[in-house]
Amino acid sequence: MPFDLDEIHIDLACGIGPDGHWHGWFAIRVHADALRPLGLHPDQPSAKVVGASPPGWWHAAAERNSRRHR
Repeated sequence: MPFDLDEIHIDLACGIGPDGHWHGWFAIRVHADALRPLGLHPDQPSAKVVGASPPGWWHAAAERNSRRHR
């Protein structure tokens, strides 16, 4: 794992959702300085968006294909 134990925090919660089924939620928090060696810290140029987002049809096709391969 690229992070030390004191650089990452994971929360997990489970419960019955509004539809009556069990659901799980999780949150992962990583200390900002731990992202620097990976080139992901917001202050680094490599963490910025450098181009346009793909068109809407591309996202829709990716979602359709992901459901098809389950």
